[in-house]
Amino acid sequence: MYQLEGNVALVTGGGSGIGRAIALRLAREGCDVAILDISSEAATAVIEEITALGRQAIALVANVTRFDDVDRAVGETVSTLGRLDIMVNNAGVLRLGRIVDMSEEDWALLFRVNVDGVFHGCKAAVPRMMEQGGGTIINMASWTGKIGNSHFGGYGATKAAVIGITQSLAKEVAPHIRVNALCPGIIIHTGLRDEAEEVSRQLGLPSAESRTAGIPMGRLGEPEDVAGLAAFLASKESGYMTGQSVNITGGQWML
Repeated sequence: MYQLEGNVALVTGGGSGIGRAIALRLAREGCDVAILDISSEAATAVIEEITALGRQAIALVANVTRFDDVDRAVGETVSTLGRLDIMVNNAGVLRLGRIVDMSEEDWALLFRVNVDGVFHGCKAAVPRMMEQGGGTIINMASWTGKIGNSHFGGYGATKAAVIGITQSLAKEVAPHIRVNALCPGIIIHTGLRDEAEEVSRQLGLPSAESRTAGIPMGRLGEPEDVAGLAAFLASKESGYMTGQSVNITGGQWML
């Protein structure tokens, strides 16, 4: 559909959840894919799925909180698969709780993974993309980066930072590289959502299912919903879009 044959993508946190769905969708669109994940087992499992689709794929074990790890992974992607056209900075963690109750350790972890991880991915990818004449960066933000939500203050703050990084970098590297962000709403069938549901029960917060009534489209999101938008943003069909933070919320949030 999006004619991505010949492109090479790297997806951080690609071993599960939304990252896995994005990696598989890009492979189906014709991309060769590098999977970066902290879990070798998870990355290898997705690699097997991608090669079964007839595409080349490599597994990269790295911690996105360390720039040297990410830079090495990006370099290995270029040396093994030939180039880097699409960088998807998807790796993330979630910690729930009121801001005044959150530990400094949890606050710091959120920013190290969700913000520093995006910064490291962009910093490593941009020079390689400039050398080859261009590319596309897709950062994982969230609707909680646009509107404050009780018990999501730390997480939302990191996603607001990702939106800020996306907008500033888009201006710095245009017209050669396009930079956009994804802002998912409530997405089920992911490890982060499972974790959020468990903590929500402990805190007495509403479950994801109980919030369906507040979603105009009448359902919760799936990883494949996010993957479809990622494929669009990676393609020439979105060639005049940069610096955007696009909602995938079923209408739950529209700004």
